[in-house]
Amino acid sequence: MASDQSLALEQKTVMRLSQQQLRFTKLLEYTAPELEEAIDRELEENPALEVDEDQPVAQEEIPRYRLYSQNTPQEDQAYDFSPADTGETLLDALLRQLSERTMPDLERTMARYIIGNIDTNGYLRRPLSGIINDMAFGPGIIVDEETAKKTLETVQDFEPYGVGAADLKECLRLQLIHMPPTQTVKDALNIIDNQFEAFSMKHSHKLVTSLKLPPEKVKQAVDLIKSLNPKPGTIFTSSLDTSNVIVPDLNVNVEDGEISISTNNRIPELTIDRTFSEAVAELNASANRRAKKGNEFIISRYNDARDFIKILKQRQDTLINVMTAIVKIQKEYFLTQNIYRLKPMMIKDIAALTGYDLSVISRATTNKHVNTPWGVFPLRFFFSDSIGSENSEDVEVLTNRKIEAEITKIVNKEDKKHPLSDEKIRLEMLDKGYDVSRRTIAKYRDRKGIPVARLRKEM
Repeated sequence: MASDQSLALEQKTVMRLSQQQLRFTKLLEYTAPELEEAIDRELEENPALEVDEDQPVAQEEIPRYRLYSQNTPQEDQAYDFSPADTGETLLDALLRQLSERTMPDLERTMARYIIGNIDTNGYLRRPLSGIINDMAFGPGIIVDEETAKKTLETVQDFEPYGVGAADLKECLRLQLIHMPPTQTVKDALNIIDNQFEAFSMKHSHKLVTSLKLPPEKVKQAVDLIKSLNPKPGTIFTSSLDTSNVIVPDLNVNVEDGEISISTNNRIPELTIDRTFSEAVAELNASANRRAKKGNEFIISRYNDARDFIKILKQRQDTLINVMTAIVKIQKEYFLTQNIYRLKPMMIKDIAALTGYDLSVISRATTNKHVNTPWGVFPLRFFFSDSIGSENSEDVEVLTNRKIEAEITKIVNKEDKKHPLSDEKIRLEMLDKGYDVSRRTIAKYRDRKGIPVARLRKEM
């Protein structure tokens, strides 16, 4: 049977980003620390790129890549002699306590395996049976279940108390049993062992009824449990751990009603190395094609350096222009610091002012922060949807920030023994002139991290 074959032409319009556009997109996504690292790498990898030493920089503001010249020998470069992190980790603390205990070699080996499986929060998430199998199939060490349980009890006796627990309930219980045996501790253990679900759901009346204790005694026991550390391993956080440190990308200063904007990252003035510039100039003036072909490395490095300087400036200009547009729309907020002055603003509003594509605005505002005289804020903080009618002159245009702020105020003033439901919060909002649905209340209450009424209840 013959098969039919045909040839057809199809025309498509496809948009592809150039190499320079891709590099700009990547740089735009970087935060301030990531950008400094990217510049440092570029200076190390591209000999045609160097720091313009004619630009004065205050000594205390000199970044690491300004401390040496690209042309100096490796041995003459300045090195960072920052002290090593000598803080004790959770693993170090547990192994140190293990070394201080007298125990059989088999249990000591088992204890090392258990400690090695404890996470940074202090929990042992793997079952003992899994660790026993690891020892059997790995080094061929056979440990019975009874020995494993006994060894785990030994590890759970190490400080900080609560480590080695499988879940939150066991973690809290371990901390309580290491306390002096007062009546409040006994009541707290009773709650953990027999009424943990009621405690978790904050069913205070059920606790009083089930334990047959006065409300005051139950409150003392509950307060004791709340004072315990649910993540005991986190007390060993490294002193050099800066993962949660936010470095703002922009600065906004307000003085005498004038708002000024500047970039916060310490970007040096970059320039092209003179020898590369002169070499490329000579090659461009030469009519010898073989000379150009033999110097492709010089031309390539020169072009890369030139493009990097260009897109770096483009990134900085983009951030400034985006922040300028944000300040223009939210000027009342920056002058008053009043969250109620925030206007509804979306990415398309910034795009209309700057002329940038929506994707550029999105990248320029994602994971970027601005430093203001009253705090550090993510750029996305200033974006908010409008709630309600924007066309009616009689109804105030609301933003999600106003809704969140009002919900927070109402919750902070409520009677904690009888917290308000979402419906009651809605009614109070209505009395204040904010006509929003109960679903909207629940949405923005959850966004602010405010639990439901049942979980806000106090005894």
